[in-house]
Amino acid sequence: MENLPKKVRSKKLSTRVDLTAMVSVSFLLIIFFMVTIELAKPKALILDFPDHGCCDCPPSYSHEGENRSITVMLGENNKLIYYMGLLESPIISPKEIKYGRDGIRRELLQRKNNLLKYASKGVKPDNITVIIKPSQKSNYKNLIDILNEMEIAKINTYAIVPEFTPEETKLLASK
Repeated sequence: MENLPKKVRSKKLSTRVDLTAMVSVSFLLIIFFMVTIELAKPKALILDFPDHGCCDCPPSYSHEGENRSITVMLGENNKLIYYMGLLESPIISPKEIKYGRDGIRRELLQRKNNLLKYASKGVKPDNITVIIKPSQKSNYKNLIDILNEMEIAKINTYAIVPEFTPEETKLLASK
């Protein structure tokens, strides 16, 4: 029996598996899903309406924003038209005015001072709001000029809106 070949046993490999990569991937997945679930939660905007004395009365909206809004329309050939309030019922009717110290700057400063006088009577309006509406035919220099006037008059609340209502388009074409 000695001549019989011995059983050849295969070399035993290590049964230990390195789980480091698996643990790091699982932690990354956990963090990813935690973040995506947090971002997917619906966000609600809380509207805080002033109390009107009873709970079933609808809030009445005042039109104080009209009292502090000025719309400035920029047209072709350095045309500048402004009005205060809404175009349907303006506080100051649309007027063509010039750029510079004796034009739009004086009007902006005057309206801002009137608003400050109004605020000194106990009512607290925020600030004057200027809506700048450049037309397709206005040039870039006019837009920069009106933005400079906003800076000189220290008016921080303004918006550049390149959209016109049909009434504003007619007004810009007629004057």
